[in-house]
Amino acid sequence: MQTCGAAWNRKTSARGKHKLDRPRPFWEQTTVRRIFLILSFSLAAALSASAQTPPSTAQSETALIGGEPLKELSTRDAIILGVIEGVTEFLPISSTGHLIIAGHALGLESEEPLRDSAGQPIWYKEPSKKYPEGIPLTQKLAVDTYTVVIQAGAIIAVVLIYWGRLTGILRGLMGQNTPGLRLLRNIIIACVPAVALGLTFGKLIDDYLFSIEAVIVALISGAVLMFAAERWRKQRPSTATSKLDPADLTVQQSLGIGLMQCLALWPGTSRSMVTMVGGYFAGLSPARSAEFSFLVGLPILTGAALLKGYKAGPAMISVLGVPSVLLGSFVAALSAAIAVKFLVSYLARNGLGIFAVYRLVLAALLAAWFFG
Repeated sequence: MQTCGAAWNRKTSARGKHKLDRPRPFWEQTTVRRIFLILSFSLAAALSASAQTPPSTAQSETALIGGEPLKELSTRDAIILGVIEGVTEFLPISSTGHLIIAGHALGLESEEPLRDSAGQPIWYKEPSKKYPEGIPLTQKLAVDTYTVVIQAGAIIAVVLIYWGRLTGILRGLMGQNTPGLRLLRNIIIACVPAVALGLTFGKLIDDYLFSIEAVIVALISGAVLMFAAERWRKQRPSTATSKLDPADLTVQQSLGIGLMQCLALWPGTSRSMVTMVGGYFAGLSPARSAEFSFLVGLPILTGAALLKGYKAGPAMISVLGVPSVLLGSFVAALSAAIAVKFLVSYLARNGLGIFAVYRLVLAALLAAWFFG
């Protein structure tokens, strides 16, 4: 009887595992609805508090651009930027390329220094030994900071979607979940190369690689890499049904994905794309590759948002306003939740090929827009 019972338990467990491994259709998921409710209450509370709080001196001053008042970011612009940031941050299609197009289309690309109502410059970086003349805030710098800061909404969405994974990591730290501890190890290893390279060469990258030409080259190169990765995967049919879990990756495999992620420091490459391709080469299925990509992105995106917010957040808020930041974060969260759920479900049945085609189309649009 015990043998039969054990066999039945193993069979039931296997069925349950198989059911969990098979992605359910998006409309059966309740995660997005939960995120919507949580963030709706949070947004309402934050906006209410903002409305009841007297504006600070910095925020009560009107920023001027070319002698004309610069209005706070409109609701339309905040929603558009929130959708673009939330969707493109986790899809392998490059958020940078889309934000460049959006900035130009919405007229948010002015490089003219902003001044307060007294005619004094609003500083992005105040004069110091490192920056003797300082760097004045421009509309473009304010919007660039805005799109990084509202990543907080997308981060919250991924945290809620993968809460089970993250609690497993916490339990692993307490010695109660070995796979969770291994997953944390793999995430850290995969993050180290890009963080080290970004901190070392971040300024050089900003100065020399943030150009339309560089983004177009990255979009095309990324598409070629994705086509190559798909061809490699199709030659190995077992990869599509691989049960390898991100927690089971070796140190070498995690480091390989981390080194791939360094390519994303080139604007337009897409961090999600290179980590998913790295997951392919490590033996993860497309869906598992996407999942590991999201988890690896959490510490990197969080660090970038905190650093940018610390350095330029107050100046950006004084120009664009608190409500626009809250609205953008809210929209980014919902957009990211939908994008993440869609991508995992889509990759379980298909591959990255369609996104490679999209990148080529986007590169052509950028080239036509700026050089046509």
